[in-house]
Amino acid sequence: MTRPTDPSAQQLVPSPIQTPLSATPEWVLTTPLTLFFASAVGVIVMNLTAAQPLTGPVSRSLGLPPELAGLVAMLPQLGYAAGLLLLVPLCDLLENRRLIFRVLICCAAFLGLSAIARSGWLFLASVSLAGATSSVIQMLVPMAASMAPEHRRGRAVGNVMSGLMIGILLSRPLASVIDGTLGWRAFFGLEAGADALLAIVLYTRLPTRKPATSARYAELLRSLWTLLRTEPLLRRRSTLAALALGAFSAFWTSIALLLSQPPFSLSMQGVAVFALAGASGAIVTPLAGYLGDRGADHATQLAAHLLMIAAVLVLGVAGAGWGGFSPKAHPELALALLVAGAAALDAGVITDQTLGRRVINLINPPMRGRLNALFVGIFFVGGAIGAVLSGAAWAWAGWTGVCFVCLGFTVAILLLGAIFRRAR
Repeated sequence: MTRPTDPSAQQLVPSPIQTPLSATPEWVLTTPLTLFFASAVGVIVMNLTAAQPLTGPVSRSLGLPPELAGLVAMLPQLGYAAGLLLLVPLCDLLENRRLIFRVLICCAAFLGLSAIARSGWLFLASVSLAGATSSVIQMLVPMAASMAPEHRRGRAVGNVMSGLMIGILLSRPLASVIDGTLGWRAFFGLEAGADALLAIVLYTRLPTRKPATSARYAELLRSLWTLLRTEPLLRRRSTLAALALGAFSAFWTSIALLLSQPPFSLSMQGVAVFALAGASGAIVTPLAGYLGDRGADHATQLAAHLLMIAAVLVLGVAGAGWGGFSPKAHPELALALLVAGAAALDAGVITDQTLGRRVINLINPPMRGRLNALFVGIFFVGGAIGAVLSGAAWAWAGWTGVCFVCLGFTVAILLLGAIFRRAR
């Protein structure tokens, strides 16, 4: 695989980690520890996506004007992007265990401030900072990868990523349920308590890992551009991941609107159950990592891309009546097809991202933190674009428009994936 050839990049390549994580038995990524990592990132990622169904209750409670209500859902995402660029590179510079603990404690404090905020501006500022510190997720994923033997690194990343994707899928229905029973402040309070508890447990369970680098923080930030320019695998995999997350985000942004209308007419609880069923696609992540470790990366990636296209076609049939099917005449079958399509789409997206993560974590281990920051930052841009296009498509052409947006993303990922594989 390629290595940075720019002289400034070479100066930033640290020497090997001073004490290999695999040298000590208690530092090996065991099955219980893998499950804990997956649960941890699943809880933390809820900070980013759960605010979407809470936009209305929060804006009404804090008196935010209608034109600013969208900031409730948008600012955590923008804060997360800032954290990826400004905080995650620190794990290539500072001792990782203390860094993770401190960032996650700060995240808990900002969420707690959000829960008690009486001013709209204070709430928006605190959720932005909570989003930025939620980037600790991308410190945990490379930490888990570094604790696994290289021949099992793909499965390790896949297992941890399953927790991340399940957290994203469950965040919206969980936030809706808590808001309906205890209020939106309770959700942020519970998240603050969960993050604080996770910070303490992680501090006791993680090994000490101090990167052996003498680079300054400003040099680390400058090296992000060098890495993006000199690592073709990073550019290719992050582009594919961005397209996959664009399709994923476009679907999940508008599906609740479809399900709340006839012939489905589901309540918020019904939408929550649908999200739970759709999350079943996350079970493929360990298999995707395993196949990547066995050398079947390209074949598995192609299968994932084809599965995503097939899923979108099923969603078009079930929700928009493609192929002459009538959802109004067969609402139960249509709903079942929507669940199957959602699970298949999620499985394809998660498989592509798991394989991409595996490759990214093998490119240049001393720069793993920065590589993950760039990879995730780029694919979150794809997710944001998918959400924006989905909203516009729904307003313009309903579910048919949303499906065409998803189809555009999935066809693009199939074609680019084929081009990238041939280029390699």
